[in-house]
Amino acid sequence: MSRYSSIAPSERLPEWLRRPIGNASDLEAVQTLVKQNRLHTICEEGRCPNRGECYAAGTATFLLGGSICTRSCAFCQVDKGKAPMPLDRAEAERVADAVMAMGLRYVVLTAVARDDLSDHGASLFTATMAAIRSRQPLMAIEVLTPDFWGGVSNREQAVLLQRERLSTVLNAKPVCFNHNLETVRRLQGEVRRGATYERSLGLLATARELDPAIPTKSGLMLGLGETKAEVVEAMQDLRYVDCQRITLGQYLRPSLAHIPVMRYWTPTEFDELAAIADELGFAQVRSGPLVRSSYHAAD
Repeated sequence: MSRYSSIAPSERLPEWLRRPIGNASDLEAVQTLVKQNRLHTICEEGRCPNRGECYAAGTATFLLGGSICTRSCAFCQVDKGKAPMPLDRAEAERVADAVMAMGLRYVVLTAVARDDLSDHGASLFTATMAAIRSRQPLMAIEVLTPDFWGGVSNREQAVLLQRERLSTVLNAKPVCFNHNLETVRRLQGEVRRGATYERSLGLLATARELDPAIPTKSGLMLGLGETKAEVVEAMQDLRYVDCQRITLGQYLRPSLAHIPVMRYWTPTEFDELAAIADELGFAQVRSGPLVRSSYHAAD
């Protein structure tokens, strides 16, 4: 049983977090196509409130590697397990088929953490990018990756392996490399089990070193108990590793089994954080209650 199962949300959802899901026929068409192709999208798996808007704008985020994650982050809707299903070798081609059928102009590829794989899923990204570009060479593809950490106990070797896996993905030339910090330093252990603040910052720093032409991006969820000062500190840390783009959004609790919302940040507070992010030098900032990692990614 989840440690959170008996804890109810402390307040009703504020008015600014309630929005229509979008055109029902557009949603049904995309959901049918995804289901027919036996694919997964983080839009659906994560019950993103913006999926109708993104589908209408020609953007979607595909979830690679199956629907079971080897990490057990306290905020995430995606199913967890130590023994994910075997890799589907035809997944990349089916994603590419779906991209063409949906008429997408911008694709975001993410993946469950696959710590069970020798490359931690790096080849999932490259194979899918290759399949999409074989059909549409000019397709803009952004990647949102896990931290590629682990597999060995020796830290120096782990760093080298992480760098190797990251290089594999960057060599495929995504238009943007995204890896989410998710929350402030103090809350990492509770929120991101299996990941650390320093490893994520290190991954973003290494991405800038390996290919400075590819912009880096990261995101923070608010409402988990962080203070404004801690959010600003996290943004400063991201700028220190030359992260160029940032998304700031409200955490919404998927179920009573997930970590509870401590408070809802107001639209005004998100605007204030956006102004601070601009002052810190981020080239692109998306900050608002319903902002998610891939929100307006094509912009």
